[in-house]
Amino acid sequence: MKSSRLELANAIRMLSVDAVQKANSGHPGMPMGMADIAEVLWNDFLKHNPADPKWPDRDRFVVSNGHGSMLLYSLLHLSGYALSMEDLKAFRQFKSRTPGHPEAHVTPGVETTTGPLGQGLANAVGMAIAESALAARFNREDFTIVDHYTYTFVGDGCLMEGISHEACSLAGTLGLKKLVVFYDDNGISIDGEVEGWFGDDTPARFEAYGWQVVRNVDGHNPDEIRKAVDTARKSDVPTLICCKTVIGWGSPGKQGTSKVHGAALGADEVARVRETLKWTYQPFEIPQSVYEGWDAKARGAASQESWTRLFEAYSREFPDLAAEFSRRMSGALPPDWSETVLQLLKTARAQDKPIASRKASNLSIGIIAPRLPEIIGGSADLAESNLTHWDGAVTLQPQRVVGNYINYGVREFGMAAAMNGLALHGGFIPFGGTFLTFSDYARNAIRMAALTRTRAIYVFTHDSIGLGEDGPTHQAVEHAMSLRIIPNLEVWRPGDTFETAVAWKLAVERSDGPSALLLSRQNLDVQAHDEDGEDFVARGAYVLRDAEAPAAVLIATGSEVALAIKAADGLADKGVAVRVVSMPCVERFLRQPRTYRETVLPPTLRKRLALEAGVSVFWRGLVGDEGDVIGVDSYGESAPAADVFRHFGFTVENVVSRVQALLS
Repeated sequence: MKSSRLELANAIRMLSVDAVQKANSGHPGMPMGMADIAEVLWNDFLKHNPADPKWPDRDRFVVSNGHGSMLLYSLLHLSGYALSMEDLKAFRQFKSRTPGHPEAHVTPGVETTTGPLGQGLANAVGMAIAESALAARFNREDFTIVDHYTYTFVGDGCLMEGISHEACSLAGTLGLKKLVVFYDDNGISIDGEVEGWFGDDTPARFEAYGWQVVRNVDGHNPDEIRKAVDTARKSDVPTLICCKTVIGWGSPGKQGTSKVHGAALGADEVARVRETLKWTYQPFEIPQSVYEGWDAKARGAASQESWTRLFEAYSREFPDLAAEFSRRMSGALPPDWSETVLQLLKTARAQDKPIASRKASNLSIGIIAPRLPEIIGGSADLAESNLTHWDGAVTLQPQRVVGNYINYGVREFGMAAAMNGLALHGGFIPFGGTFLTFSDYARNAIRMAALTRTRAIYVFTHDSIGLGEDGPTHQAVEHAMSLRIIPNLEVWRPGDTFETAVAWKLAVERSDGPSALLLSRQNLDVQAHDEDGEDFVARGAYVLRDAEAPAAVLIATGSEVALAIKAADGLADKGVAVRVVSMPCVERFLRQPRTYRETVLPPTLRKRLALEAGVSVFWRGLVGDEGDVIGVDSYGESAPAADVFRHFGFTVENVVSRVQALLS
């Protein structure tokens, strides 16, 4: 007998209830409340193929309220993905494929890692931008090879988070018509009824953003849900579907309360749920009729086969475009990338005058971007300061998402999270710029990029007290070090044009995580690099200048590299030989074999002075008990940059004096 819609939805509810109960940990309320919405979306609309979770033209489905992860795992299992019942039984257990919150790269079919509320929604905005921009680039008459939707589940918590405003305001401005968001309007969060702290008129808010809003949909009525999705798919702007639901629907003792939000229901209540839902099966038992009702393998295979035939015809008609599309979606760089690198490094070596590393970055972008169509840049309303724009860049416009540059506006957090969505969607390598001190606004999205192994590049300019007159509110002091402690994030603070070019090369080539480029406002001297310079910079640290039998070593990053070189000259005049080490990427250096690290910083060379215009705590461990650090362990000052550097001891005279003190 064919299963009813309610029975199919109840399968989600009971798998979620049983998994949370078995783990004695998790969030059953959201899956129980949104099961009917999920059933309609997945069985009537969602274009996907469980046998190929990475099919390029699949619809993207994002659970932004990621604590309800068992809803997603249930959907993946029931519809035929390689996620077994044993995986569901291992929910929230060590090394399982069903972690507490959805993690991309862990579970097949999970599009992005979610949990920090609101970020999945912002990721979805990035995915919708990617779909629209790829469609504009590749689609041709009679060959619509890019044509999919991004569907997102959100809760009250997602919409309370400020990032929801940043991302959804941008989405409305751009008119991302293939973005459909389902709002689980159940009025409950962890602390209880939200009316005491979330009294927004949410539909009016989204209408003000320029969204289509479908109000007052009964989230437990399949006919109303289907009609709402039909309405969304006909829109020329993004759509918010406001679904009135009951959290924990089916739990007679706890539904509609915060008690069902984030804890196992307990054995007695689980039994009552079974009775209420008329679910006569044992825990983790799914009848064959329910599996048959959910099975999407045949439908998904047919959809993908139809697309494959279209793409094959497209390949015959437009072979170059087809090759570019396939390459970009695979994440591979162009065949002539090595030629681009040669031009990049040649241009950097030819630079013979001091320039700011933000300008050096702009030179690198100007070479890379025209030759790398998957690059999509942007800035949080600071393009003229970050120098992230380049000749030939085409800026995305409202209702016309065509191009390779995004004016994100003053939305640092939204920008970083949308970049994650762009990268996870495939087909793009995103970069975005702001001042380094404002990386704090974006920090959790940067962390999520590192956790998700996202290929994103952050261009952080005005990287120190060298910012000058804008003062301590804008002068980054702790930021370089705070970024360095994020696992899987590579932080580059290049000391000249050549190091900047190498940093850009490596950031583009890196496919297993994000990179941050910390760039100066002030001009940096050109340094001498031999033919092996690229390889040395790529190791994260290297001997920039050596001396016979050095008595001490100067370790520097960024703008302080030139200071170290000048101080070495001053010490030489006093008969003191020192080695100068440039360390543009601490993380890369610390990953090098011990033998290499000791060639750069020999254990016998214990008199070490580190120079960086930021907090000194990390460098204390690297210089050791017999070393010293010139850093900035307070906030900056509002004054011309030269005066601020002098105030904090970043002068040749002070460096010479501190080395002499180490040697005395």
